[in-house]
Amino acid sequence: MSWKAVHRWLGLTLGTLTVVLGITGAILALDPVLHAWEAPAAPGSLRVTTLAERVKRNVPDTEEIRRLPSGAIVVFSFAGEQPLASYMDPADGKVLGAWQASALPRWVKNLHRSLLLGDAGRWAAAGVALSMGLLCVSALVLLLRRMGGWRRLSARVRGSLAQRIHVVAGRVLLAVLCLTSITALTMSASTLGLVALDSSEPEVLSVATGRPDLPAAQLGSLENFAVKDLRKLTFPSAADPEDTWKVATAQGQGWIDRYSGQMLAWQDATLAQRVNDLAVVLHTGDAAWLWALVLGSAGASVLLFWLSGMVIWWQARRQTTQIAGNTPLTQADVLIFVASEGGSTWGFAQTLHKALSDGGHRVHSGPLENFRTTAATRLVFVLAATYGEGQAPAHASQALDRIAKLDASAVPVTVLGFGERQFPAFCAFAVALDQRLRAQGWPALLPLECIHQQSGQQFARWGDALAQALGEKLVLEHVPRIPFTTALTLVARQDYPDAQGGATAILRFAWPAQRLWARLCGHGLSRFAAGDLVGIVPPGSAVPRYYSLASGQEDGFLEICVRQMAGGLCSTSLLGLRVGDSITAFIRSNPGFALPRTRRPVVLIGAGTGVAPLAGFIRRNDRRIPMHLYFGGRDPARDFYFEPELQRWLGDGRLATLQAVFSRVPDGGGYVQDALRRDAERLRALLAQGAIVRVCGSRVMAQGVVAALNLVLAPLQSVATLKAEERYAEDVF
Repeated sequence: MSWKAVHRWLGLTLGTLTVVLGITGAILALDPVLHAWEAPAAPGSLRVTTLAERVKRNVPDTEEIRRLPSGAIVVFSFAGEQPLASYMDPADGKVLGAWQASALPRWVKNLHRSLLLGDAGRWAAAGVALSMGLLCVSALVLLLRRMGGWRRLSARVRGSLAQRIHVVAGRVLLAVLCLTSITALTMSASTLGLVALDSSEPEVLSVATGRPDLPAAQLGSLENFAVKDLRKLTFPSAADPEDTWKVATAQGQGWIDRYSGQMLAWQDATLAQRVNDLAVVLHTGDAAWLWALVLGSAGASVLLFWLSGMVIWWQARRQTTQIAGNTPLTQADVLIFVASEGGSTWGFAQTLHKALSDGGHRVHSGPLENFRTTAATRLVFVLAATYGEGQAPAHASQALDRIAKLDASAVPVTVLGFGERQFPAFCAFAVALDQRLRAQGWPALLPLECIHQQSGQQFARWGDALAQALGEKLVLEHVPRIPFTTALTLVARQDYPDAQGGATAILRFAWPAQRLWARLCGHGLSRFAAGDLVGIVPPGSAVPRYYSLASGQEDGFLEICVRQMAGGLCSTSLLGLRVGDSITAFIRSNPGFALPRTRRPVVLIGAGTGVAPLAGFIRRNDRRIPMHLYFGGRDPARDFYFEPELQRWLGDGRLATLQAVFSRVPDGGGYVQDALRRDAERLRALLAQGAIVRVCGSRVMAQGVVAALNLVLAPLQSVATLKAEERYAEDVF
């Protein structure tokens, strides 16, 4: 079972009980806070003998002094037959007022500790605590996978509001919740009798000599103890001459002769007791009210975890892809195995499955961990997504080892990878899988292909190659499941006529307010930032087109730069909009291209409409991080996109330098890669300072940039080095 399945199963089955324990724990965490304000604590240098003498002087019938975890001093005594408990001022021993046990309802404690079920409930509560620990471990594994490893743990969280709440709250409080689980199990071990805390008490009696009791101030053994370490001091009974003083501290407990003041016996606190005492403090916040506030917040957050987790689970169920007409594996001539973390790769498998089935094949699709062939198998396809820092999706984590144990056959196995080029480990799992298969001798019908950002167009081109290799008619028209969309109204546009007769425009749309439920579920426009993508479905097509965003939600609008494409449905539709017209759109995060929170310089390289997300980065550069933009166009009179804004940002310090070159005018400077080579010395200095590089534009331009930077950085560094250090990312089209 994968960690994702463990996390989901525990959350769904025991989530309600976990919420009950979390909320009641948050209520009980108020206890230490209230105690800390009820009475003054004893000074750290005060000795127990001094405290006992002061108390005895003011309350002659004192039977016991108890120091609460908050540090307050409580004295137990009798007034005739009436028992009394009073707060005392340790400075002079005077009574401050009556003390009562916690005013919190007892049933809250019973609900938290035993679910109101007595001893059986204590076992159940311990089981829930263990489940909480497993939830925390699985959550940490999933969090690291989602964020891309420890180094990305503090990166910006993308997705629906429910996903952001779940991840951010977990990132902040996961360690606290894990600690409360461990301490709860530690305390349960003693409560349930699994661990003995104390050794048996010795039989200790004072030797009655006929002498009067020594005053507390003259008890030499008692002088050795500071009040800050005191738990309890029991006075000897006046009615029993053999009774002794008994002192209990954090270090142990002792019995002192009432007549001589000598220590009659001493027992050190056992290791189990010390561990349990620490667990009590860490779990309840006793003696540390600031920590109690942290615990209370963590307990209350469990409800937030559960609610956001339920919303995420509900969303995932709605998006689950069902494979219709799935032939049993032993009867299928074509097998499709899938490795997918979020489920989107199954959509491509469904499209391939249907196309091959329509072509007369008997097709079976299943998860990659079930990889094998049978006598009926003629073709195998593996559709593999890569997760995090090159890992396999959780359910397929053992797939490579499983395949290594199989004997290769003559059946061709073709691998199709899915990932995002911005990540250094682009399709790394698919690459590793393909290499393992070839090393073992499995043939391939087609070489490894890696699909960037779930591109339907690239998938269709791969389908054309597959059809040619099979000698069959095969069309892969993958229609991805469109997320919930939101209507966007055009509020402004800036047009740039192109020399070739086309056109380009910067389009600005109003960002509408959304209801809480829509934000929780990620319906429509989720949180977005510059560099993310907006998906727009053009009229007459079911396939969305994606445009890089030149703005974030902090800007209060959504802005893109659109260029007319020959025969382009979406670009034609967008460029035909007038102010006041609307479109429907959704957001797709692009985390690998996002800028990390850093003070290091940033080098931005873009050509044509590729400058849009780079302009968005500069627009939000409120901290004035040194940003250096290299922009390439054709003609400054026709395609110097965002020029007024760039000049303004140069003036206010959001942009440190601007190098603009134009390839279609005399003395325009050529292409952007030419500007990089001319600026080699400064680039080397910036990159030596740890500069981050972002590149956006056409694939040809990006290849030219890589070649230019490799020349600039040689021989000590290269673009590959920058990618390995997660300092270089590109968004190409």
